[in-house]
This record gives sequence, structure tokens and C-alpha cells, in this order.
Amino acid sequence: MAAMYIVAGLMHFIKPKIYLRIMPRYLPKHKLLVSLSGIAEIVLGLGLCFPATKEVSIYGILLMLAVFLLVHFYMLSGEKASAGIPKWILILRIPLQFGLMYWAWWYL
Repeated sequence: MAAMYIVAGLMHFIKPKIYLRIMPRYLPKHKLLVSLSGIAEIVLGLGLCFPATKEVSIYGILLMLAVFLLVHFYMLSGEKASAGIPKWILILRIPLQFGLMYWAWWYL
């Protein structure tokens, strides 16, 4: 799980346009938010690797995934918000998000 979040966080810096395309219009400073969410994923992923920070990182991941649900629901709001991703994929991402939350919770 740690590797997945670290790689996902790094992708925010390698391919930021992907993340900028899906940012809800009502949020300010998209570039900053993409960078901060990438940093959060990297830090939380690294935190999973150490017993002293594992539990805090899991709670952080749960919170982060809950916040990211807002983006997933936003993307279902219209064709422009979907960034060209087929609706069936966007719908499948919702239960996947809850699956990721369960996976993190399972490690507590």
C-alpha cells in the first residue's frame, strides 16, 4: 500500500496535467492543490513504512480518500467535469474509493 501512495503522489509532479483536468472548478489554486495532494500521498505512503507513524498515516489516508470522493462525485456532474473519462469508469471509481478506504482501515 505504501508504494502505491508514494507512486501516486509522485505522479502529481510527473504528470500534473492529469490532475489539473479533474480539479473541481469551485476549488481555488488548482496547481497548489495538486502539489499539496501529491505531497500528502508521498508523506502518508512513507509514514506507512514506520511503526511510529503507521497509524497516523492510515487515518490520514482515510481522510484524504474521503476528500478525494468530492472530486469523484464532481466528475460525475457533467461532460466537461468528466475530463473525457467514460461515465461507467467514473461510477466504478466510487466503490473502488471505498475499497481503498477499507484496505487502509484493515491495517489498523
